[in-house]
Amino acid sequence: MEFHVEGMTCGGCARSVTKAIELVDPAATVSADPPSRRVQVQTSASEAQIIAALTEAGFPPRPA
Repeated sequence: MEFHVEGMTCGGCARSVTKAIELVDPAATVSADPPSRRVQVQTSASEAQIIAALTEAGFPPRPA
C-alpha cells in the first residue's frame, strides 16, 4: 500500500513514520521518501490499522 504524508518533510519525520508503522507490524517493510512525501508499506496489517497508527503519530496519511 502507498500513502501521501504531507507532514513528512525530513529524515526524522520518515523515521517517526517508520516507527509508527512498525509498532503495528514489526515485520513491515517501509520505504519513506520525504522529498515526495510518499510512504510505501508492505505489511500484513490492514490499511485502517496503518492509517490509525500514522494519524496517532501526528502524520495523517491519504492514499497516494
